[in-house]
Amino acid sequence: MFYTKLVNHKEPINKLLSKTDLFQQVPDDWYIVITDIKDSTASVKKGLSQLVNLIATGSIVATLNIAKKYKIDIPFFFGGDGATILVPAILLQETMEALILHQENIKKEFDIKLRVGNVSVAEVYKNNQELKIIKASVNELLTIPVVLGNGLQFAEKLIKSRDIVFDHTDKTTTHLDLEGMECRWNNISPPENSKEVVSLLINTLEESKQASVFQKILEKTDKIYGPLNKRNPISVPKLKLNFSYRMIKTELKASNHKFNFISFFKIWINGLIGKYFYLPNNEGQKYLKELTQLSDILVIDGRINMVISGSEKQRKLLSKYLDHLEERGLIIYGIYVSENSIISCNVRNRKAEHIHFVDGGSSGYTRAAMVLKEKIRNKAI
Repeated sequence: MFYTKLVNHKEPINKLLSKTDLFQQVPDDWYIVITDIKDSTASVKKGLSQLVNLIATGSIVATLNIAKKYKIDIPFFFGGDGATILVPAILLQETMEALILHQENIKKEFDIKLRVGNVSVAEVYKNNQELKIIKASVNELLTIPVVLGNGLQFAEKLIKSRDIVFDHTDKTTTHLDLEGMECRWNNISPPENSKEVVSLLINTLEESKQASVFQKILEKTDKIYGPLNKRNPISVPKLKLNFSYRMIKTELKASNHKFNFISFFKIWINGLIGKYFYLPNNEGQKYLKELTQLSDILVIDGRINMVISGSEKQRKLLSKYLDHLEERGLIIYGIYVSENSIISCNVRNRKAEHIHFVDGGSSGYTRAAMVLKEKIRNKAI
C-alpha cells in the first residue's frame, strides 16, 4: 500500500520542506475521512474539553484498529475536536461503518453530534486542489505524516457544507473496536521553567507558498523555543494519573463499553496497580519517557497545528513574527494560551506501540480555531 511503502525521512521537517520534490501525490483511489464535532465550542464552554478530545481520538483509534487487521499503515491528523484520516478504498466501507457506530454512541451517551463524512482524493484533484505527503521522523520513536496542499481543507469544507450522511451501515456485521483508547491523565502543567501552553493554528493564504512559509515558521519557532523536545508541554514529573469516578465513567461510555460496577472496578483496580507500574526503576518509567516522545504536538496537514510550552516572552516574540507574516498577507493564524495541556491516548501496548494526542487546556485547538474564524470573517467584510 502507498503510505506503508513511503520512505521514512530522518531529516528535520523544516529541511524536508525545502525539498518539495520528495513529497508524493496521494493516489486518487484513496479517500479522505473527516470527523468533526458539531458546535464543539458549546461543549468546550460546558467544561467538556477532555471528552471532546476523547471523541476525536476515538475516530482515529477505530480506524487504526481496522487498518491493523489488514496490516496497512495510514496517515492521520488529530485536530482537537475532530480528526482527518487518509484510507485506501479497501478500508473505506468498514471504516465508515465503524465511525457511524461511534457517531451513534456519542450521540446516545453524551448528546453530542459527531459529523462523519468522506471525499475521494479523485474529487479533490478534479477541483484543482493539491495533496502531497511525506513521512518524517520527529524523533527515534515517532514518525508523522506531513502534507502540503489544500486538499484536506477542501475536503473538510465540503463535508461540513453538505453535512454528508453515510447510511450504508450493516449493524449485523459492523463492529466498533476502540480497544486501546484511554484517558488516564489529569490536566498536565507545563514542564519546569515553562509558564504556559500555547495552541496555534496557522494557514497560508497561497497554496504555492506553503512549503517555504512553513519552513520559515518552524525555523523561527525553533530559534525562539528550541527544538520539539525542548518545547514539549508533556513532561514526566508533571504526569498525574486520574482514576476518578467521572473520568472512568466517561472513558467507558465513549469507548462503547457498558458502564457497570464490574467494568468500573476493572479500570479502577488497574489504575491502582498502575501506580506501582510507574514507580522509579520500574518498566513504567521507560513507558513514561516514551510517552513524551510519542506525544503528537506538531501536526502539518496543509496547515500548521502545534502545542508549545514556554514563557510569555517567547510567545510574544513568536506572535510578533506571525503578526508580521499576517500583515504581509502570507498567513492567517489563531492562538490560544492556557495554563496546562490535556492528552488522550491510543495504547496498543506499553512497549513503544502507543501515541498520545495533545491539546492545549480548555480545548486550545478549538479556541484557537475560534480566533482564526473571527479573523477570516473580519477579512471578508
